[in-house]
Amino acid sequence: MSKKVLMVLTNHKKINDELTTGLWLSEFGEAYNEFDKQGYEVTVASPQGGEVPIDANSVSEDEPQEILDTKPHLENTTPITDLSAEDYDAIFLPGGHGTMFDLPDNEKLQQLLREFYESDKIVAAVCHGPAGLVGATLSNGDPLVKGKRVSAFTDAEERETQLDAYMPFLLESKLNELGAEVQSGENWATHYEVDGNLITGQNPQSTEVVAKEVAKQLNQ
Repeated sequence: MSKKVLMVLTNHKKINDELTTGLWLSEFGEAYNEFDKQGYEVTVASPQGGEVPIDANSVSEDEPQEILDTKPHLENTTPITDLSAEDYDAIFLPGGHGTMFDLPDNEKLQQLLREFYESDKIVAAVCHGPAGLVGATLSNGDPLVKGKRVSAFTDAEERETQLDAYMPFLLESKLNELGAEVQSGENWATHYEVDGNLITGQNPQSTEVVAKEVAKQLNQ
């Protein structure tokens, strides 16, 4: 039986009337390709289902073709309302600034994350993907991230993007407020943290190492 991985992506495409956003393509593509290479069955989902917007800033002329080749998987994603944690072995949340708007308060995602985590299944996220962990609580009411070592897009990196003023919150600060032990490397350096079945990465540069850690745990 091949392992089954659920990838949950953002549907949010606008920061404001002037600024568009969405998924950061490489954070999906690099992880998807790793899971596909491992022979896993991957379900690509989103809160609303349907098309997932791609942040235009994440697609450059030198983007590897194997990343661009994953774009068709974003055209008709599965609504997460239709999904159950018991059908999967791991959940993976790629980033992009869109996640900051539609993942934190999504009750179905919160339910899925709780069920994955409390069933000792892998919960993984990278860059802004950990925004999805912000609203997640355990059955005892504690934040899922409380007391856990995590990594996520840092406040310093956010300031460098000059989008910090437009965000509903700063992700690193919010995770710290929830009681997480946020660990960070230098800006734009590869950095990830493993705390049991919780695997998180700091930025786009950390996607591959997070995906490989997910595969390592799934293959044990």
